[in-house]
This record gives sequence, C-alpha cells and structure tokens, in this order.
Amino acid sequence: MFKLSCLILLPLVSLFLSASCGRVQSEDISGIISRDLFNRMLKHSNDAACPAKGFYTYDAFIAAAKSFCSFGTTGDIATRKREIAAFLGQTSHETTGGCASSPDGPYAWGYCFRQQNGNPGDYCVANQQWPCSPGKKYYGRGPMQISYNYNYGPAGRAIGYNLLRNPDAVATDPVISFKTALWFWMTPQSPKPSCHSVITEQWTPSNEDSDAGRVLGYGVITNIINGGIECGKPTPSQVQDRIGFYKRYCDLLHVGYGNNLECSDQLSFA
Repeated sequence: MFKLSCLILLPLVSLFLSASCGRVQSEDISGIISRDLFNRMLKHSNDAACPAKGFYTYDAFIAAAKSFCSFGTTGDIATRKREIAAFLGQTSHETTGGCASSPDGPYAWGYCFRQQNGNPGDYCVANQQWPCSPGKKYYGRGPMQISYNYNYGPAGRAIGYNLLRNPDAVATDPVISFKTALWFWMTPQSPKPSCHSVITEQWTPSNEDSDAGRVLGYGVITNIINGGIECGKPTPSQVQDRIGFYKRYCDLLHVGYGNNLECSDQLSFA
C-alpha cells in the first residue's frame, strides 16, 4: 500500500463470492450510506485536480459491496456504520490527494488516485501459485492500492477475474477496483485477521496479540495494512491521516469512533 502525493492546487481552482451471499441479499449498505452522503464523504474525488475524477462512483461501490454480503451488514447499526467509515477511511488515505492547506482540509480529498504515481516497478516476485504474466506489472492500484502478484492472484480468483493476466483492470474497471479493496478488507491473511473481523469485533486477540499490544480497534486495521512501517513507534503522519479520515466519516455517519485508534503501542504482525 502506498502513500500517494499531495495535490498542489492553484488558487480558485478463493471461492466465487456470490456463493457466500446466496441468491438474495437481505440487507444493502445503501440504507446506511446514500449517494449524497458518499459524495459528501469523498468531497473532492471528482475535482478536476484529481487524476481519478469520475472513476470511483457510488454505483460501483454499492455493486462491489453486494458481492461481499457481510460488509457493512454485520452487527448493530453503529457497528455497520463504523465498518463503512473504517473502510473508506483507510482507503481514502491510500488514495489521498490532500494536504493540510487543501480546500476543506486534508480529509476531504480521498479517492483522488486510481494507481501508484510515477514509473513503478513490476512488483513481481517468484511464486509458483501466482506466477506473473509476461510484461505485466503489479504495482499499487485501486482503493487499497493492492500490489504484488501474490495479492493480485488470489484477489482475482475470489472475484472471478484473472488479474494476473490483466492487472490494469483494477485501474480501469471501477467495480473490479472496489472488489479488490473489499477482498483485502474481508480476507484474513494469517497471522493477520481480516479488517472486517476487527471492526465488527468478531476477532478475539490471542495471548500473543495481547502481549504485542494488538487489541480491538481501528489501530489494528492500520497494523494489518501497513504495520511494519507505521506501527510500534510514535504516531507518524500516515497514521494521523488514516485516523483523520476515519473520524470525519464517523462524524458524517453520526457514529462514535470506538477505542484504540492508534497503533503506536502495537508490534506489527509477523
């Protein structure tokens, strides 16, 4: 997962997912997050200054979420709201174009980028199960900036699309893009729990987790995503950014933040 650059603005300017959801989904997150609210949360994502303008749409988000029927529908209404806020908070950090001096503040500029900036490498490592396709690159793309062939492979299998053959789909098809981020969110990768199980409080920390300071809360999600760089030290700017987005979205959803938002006292997962 990669921190993308701040925009400088001129003045005035596994298994198929449907199987787990069944034939009919009883609940839909559109009852919690409306189109208007989504657009207010991602206030500047369609600004001309954002390279991803027009890509991350509400309809794509809702369509992708329907393939992960437990997302935003688990627990009581407060838990459901917090999960949506947490997902959008973490992914807004991954795709942010905001700075402290940006109009409306840094936390109104999530979802400005659809892929890693510059001329990234191929992010291909030797892996018999998930071999790279010739000439393809697996750098950060989409809301979660999914990277490396060993993530593109299982994500593609889970959503029913060969992302090893066509990784660019994560930056060209908005539904696929959101699905890869939700796949990462919903899928445990041992020894890490899933982000979903943490925010819905279905995860029970082991003795090893407790000894390492990893307790239920938003901070463990940051640890899951990028703990080796951001956790176990005085709170760096990246963590502050993740928390800032999350708090703004919780406020818009009228829900409390919960406990343990930081990860400064947590060891990263092995």
